[in-house]
Amino acid sequence: MPETQPELAVQRQLDAYNAKDLAAFIACYHPDIAIYRMPASTPSLVSRDALAAFYQTERFMIAGLRAEVLNRMVVGNKVIDHERVYGITEQPYEVVVVYQVQDGLILNAWFYPVA
Repeated sequence: MPETQPELAVQRQLDAYNAKDLAAFIACYHPDIAIYRMPASTPSLVSRDALAAFYQTERFMIAGLRAEVLNRMVVGNKVIDHERVYGITEQPYEVVVVYQVQDGLILNAWFYPVA
């Protein structure tokens, strides 16, 4: 079912992230997903398989892992979230993520650290 509201795909992946539901999380992403950790000009992760492997071994085993949206803006097929992430570092940190959604799936995501 194609979604006309990109924020639905982004919210689904956030819910799956917080539930640490790897299958549901990965299902929100396009098979050719590219993840960028800015200011890098090349992706740090490419493909659903690489994303699944990373989150299975590097994120979803962290007990206190969760993220909350502080602010969300939708512009066309882009969803821009200002997020606070818990569990990865000793203190929560903030990040801005730009999600590009195509046919109800996240095709690209750019992570910008908040200084």
